[in-house]
Amino acid sequence: QMLLVESGGGLVQAGSPLNVSCVASGMAIRPFTMGWFRQAPGKERDFVAAVTWNGATTEYADAVKGRFSISRDNAKNTLYLLMNNLKPEDTAIYVCAAARSEYYVTSRSSYNYWGQGTQVTVSS
Repeated sequence: QMLLVESGGGLVQAGSPLNVSCVASGMAIRPFTMGWFRQAPGKERDFVAAVTWNGATTEYADAVKGRFSISRDNAKNTLYLLMNNLKPEDTAIYVCAAARSEYYVTSRSSYNYWGQGTQVTVSS
């Protein structure tokens, strides 16, 4: 079993940057595609970004392209999301996840392990 713990969330004003991290334990993340999802109140959990095992391939939701950057450090068993120019519509709980497959990485069903999330709130 892989345990994923996110950190770094908080309250920021629109236009500000914020970085969140996800540390894994129990298993190495090296073989896994790693992803970020987010869920706002009353809404579905939506795909944000994903990165394959060696960082060679990344995928981003249209809403965050050009603003967010996903990266990983396999030696530290850690996943990162660097967020720039945050908007109120980015407000959500940000959750990291690990998938055994490198396909269909935008789908929740592809992921085997999930964290509990960290809250990001962006004020106007």
